Order: sequence, then structure tokens, then C-alpha cells
Amino acid sequence: MFYAARFALLDSVNVLLIGVIVAVAVMVSPPGKYRGIVGRLILGDWLGVFVTAIPTLALFHLVKENVEALLASPVLGVILILTGVFGVIMTLRGGDNSALVDKILVPLKQPGIKTVTTGFMLGAIQSLTSVPFFTGLAYLSVSGFSPLVNYAALFLYASLALSLPTAVAVVMAVVRANPTSPVGKWFTAARANSQRVSTYAAYAVSIILVLIGVLHL
Repeated sequence: MFYAARFALLDSVNVLLIGVIVAVAVMVSPPGKYRGIVGRLILGDWLGVFVTAIPTLALFHLVKENVEALLASPVLGVILILTGVFGVIMTLRGGDNSALVDKILVPLKQPGIKTVTTGFMLGAIQSLTSVPFFTGLAYLSVSGFSPLVNYAALFLYASLALSLPTAVAVVMAVVRANPTSPVGKWFTAARANSQRVSTYAAYAVSIILVLIGVLHL
């Protein structure tokens, strides 16, 4: 269960979702509107992660012996290392996701069902393209607990996977209420160097994956 939680926390470094939350904080004016949009966005993302995790965990339960063999072999370490190296290469190549963020913001100007749907799609796509997501659920499926406990644990798993974006959303609310506070000044500096912050976050996740992979060999 500890390994599953570790990968869920690693999966919470969702640069795209965090970028969208920050953009919403800048875009909307009324505090209530910000809470309505971001609250629905995070709820939708949580549902996307949770719903995607259910069939994934079910599949891992069906092939439990194969999952156990993979987790016990150096192959998993190699996969994590290659994923981390690929992440470093893609980060080195650079790229700005501001255009994508702008497209995502279109249905987020008013709180509503489209906000939840957008969050759901972000959560599902992020999960389906995330090695930490599948690795964490693989560990959960062989944790030794009953399937019922494992499925119940998905509530916690999805919550951990949204922990960092949720924390950022709370910080944004504080900044909007007190822009001259130390937190507000820190955010202003971070926003002025948003591309650098995103790059460092991407490097951090990639390096952690490589280190975990090396330790697994």
C-alpha cells in the first residue's frame, strides 16, 4: 500500500492541471466564481482518475500473477528508468503548453457541467498516459488486501493523485484574497518564472522515476 501511495503522490505533479488552475485564478474576478470553477474542475479530474482506476485495477486483479512477476523483476526498474530518461529528453527539448491551457480554459469561464466534464477528461487522459498511475495500481493490486479493500482504497488513491493540484488551488485562493502577503509575493515571483517552475517540476518527476527504477534493479 505504501508503494501505491508513493506513486499516487508522484502522479499528483500534474503540470497541465496546475497550469489551468493558476490560469483560472488569474482569469476570473469574483471569489465565489473562482471557487465554483476550480472546485468543479478538481472534482471532475478526481472522477476521471477514479473511474479510470477501476477497470485498471480489475485488469490487474485478473492477471495478478503476471503483475507480481513484473513487480518482482528488474523489468519494472528498466521501464521506470526509460520513462524518466524520456521525460528528461522531452523537457530538454522544451515546449510551452500555454496554447493547450488556453484551449482548456474556453469551457471554464463559467462554473457548470462543462467544467466537471473538462476535469474528467483531463484526469482520465493524464491517468492513461502516466506510468506512475499504472505502477501504483499494480502495487495496490498485489498489496495482500482483499479486492474490496483495494477498490475502497481507490478513493484515497485518487485523492492523493489530486493532492498537489488541490494544494495549489487553495494557495491561489489565499493569494487572491491577500495578494500582498508573503504567499502572494512568492506566487508572483513563481508566475513570472512559470516556464522555469514547470521545467523544474518535470525534471524532478523524471529524476525520481529514474532513482526508483535504479533502486528496483
